[in-house]
Order: sequence, then C-alpha cells, then structure tokens
Amino acid sequence: MKICVFAGSSIGKEPIYARAAQDLGAVLASADIGLVYGGAKIGLMGQVDDAVLRHGGTVIGVIPQVIAQVEVAHEGLTELHVVPDMHSRKATMADLSDAFVALPGGIGSLEELFEVWTWTQLGIHTKPLGILNVNNFYSGLLAFLDHVRDEGFLKPGHRDLLQSCDSPQTLIDRLANLPMDTSSVQSKL
Repeated sequence: MKICVFAGSSIGKEPIYARAAQDLGAVLASADIGLVYGGAKIGLMGQVDDAVLRHGGTVIGVIPQVIAQVEVAHEGLTELHVVPDMHSRKATMADLSDAFVALPGGIGSLEELFEVWTWTQLGIHTKPLGILNVNNFYSGLLAFLDHVRDEGFLKPGHRDLLQSCDSPQTLIDRLANLPMDTSSVQSKL
C-alpha cells in the first residue's frame, strides 16, 4: 500500500507540526506503507519523507521540473519522478497512491486535497482520503465544510468521504479499513 501525503513546503510556526509529520512518517514506515509525496526536501514535506526513510520505509517523490531546478528536490529518495508540470505531478501522485492524507499546509496542499476529493466524489477513483488535524489546524475548515453540507451545497455522503483525525496512527488505521464504494455517491450526483 502507498499513501500520498500533501504537506506544506513550510514547517509552520509551531513545532507540533513538524513532530506530527515525523510521527506520520514513522507510522507509515512501521506499517510497511510507502509514501508518495511532492518530492521536496523542505517544510513538512521534508519532515515526513525523512522520517519514513529514517525508519526504513519507501518514499516516492513526484516533483515538477521547474521546482526541481531550484534545488528543493530531495535526492535521497527511493524513487524521484521529475515531471513536466503541476498537472502531471498531481496525476502521477494519484496514480501511484492507494489513499491520501493532508498534513497542515497552504493553498497548494488544500488544492491537492480538494482535487482528489472531487475525483472521489465523481467516481474517478475510490481511494480514501483524510486530514491529519494537528493542533486543530483544520478545525475551521471542517466546520466550514459542515456548514456547506448543512446549507445544501455538499451532499452528506460526499462530506463523509473526507475523514479527519488528530492521531497519525488512528487516521492511517481508519483509511486502511474504510470501505470505499462510490457507486452510491455517483448515482446521486
């Protein structure tokens, strides 16, 4: 199994974010789950990939050529795919992964999460996805998503596709055991 992790290119203001990324990396490696991620050695991306490698796990990075050229690509990975652009990056990461997790991050991480969530909703794939809600980082977003659902702009079944947890181990266990049948979701579009 391989899990794609979306994470910030910054480590954030609080040390708890880096610790959570490191903990997630350790959990993935100990469960023999490969990491697929954006290929950079900086920020929370670098924290999670280094933790997986440090614990003997497999890491596949996918990075656009333009970002690799500014010397942020992690050269010590199991595999590094240099792709032409961001669209290729996201498609490749999705193809290589069995599930998705979002660590804290900025608009890029959010955009990646929302895109794969949309793909799940549309039945393009049936891969589970979740948020690691470290330090309540995503609590405001989760409340907003509940509001979107309550106002009738997001079907309850679509909202339920996105799992959330504050523990790396619990989130990985939940995603690994989540039955993903989007046929009922597709029929209600």
